[in-house]
Amino acid sequence: MQDDNELVRLVQGGNQQAYARLVDKYKGKIFARLYRMIGQKQDAQDLAQEVFTKAYFQLEKLEPDGNFSAWLYRIAINHCLDELRKRKRSVKTSDKEVELIGSETPEEAFLQKEQQQVLLRHIMGLEEEYRAVVVLRYIDQLSYKEISEMLVLPTTTVQMRLHRAKKKLRENLGKGEDSLYEMLQN
Repeated sequence: MQDDNELVRLVQGGNQQAYARLVDKYKGKIFARLYRMIGQKQDAQDLAQEVFTKAYFQLEKLEPDGNFSAWLYRIAINHCLDELRKRKRSVKTSDKEVELIGSETPEEAFLQKEQQQVLLRHIMGLEEEYRAVVVLRYIDQLSYKEISEMLVLPTTTVQMRLHRAKKKLRENLGKGEDSLYEMLQN
């Protein structure tokens, strides 16, 4: 299988099939990341398509032997943040779209699903700059360095935004929901 840099060189040489292979390789990851940030399946699909179109037309900006996946993720995150800024509204996640993480009993599964929904609603209520770092850190489980590279921010800024986001979440969750806040600590 060809590596990303080789496929990029082929695309830059006019081979559109090579770009189709890159899209196939990254479409699931890009969609998942956008979905976690925007909270709506159809919007995430639309944004993913726009990201791949945008990336195709900006491919010449990728440095030779640059990291294609990091570059593509950066385009996706920035495009999503631009879209969220345009909307300036709170995004709701439907009950059906919240993924259930394995539990032992139906009661535990139900309670865990309810807690996740509440936490996701609070995360979606954060300002875009805070929501992005929370999603990338705690849902995508990226390191501070990876988030810093993806958002083109200093690591200290990423850490400060995470700190402020967690503070806002703790304030919004209230005293009775400390267990939800602790979900972010794991």
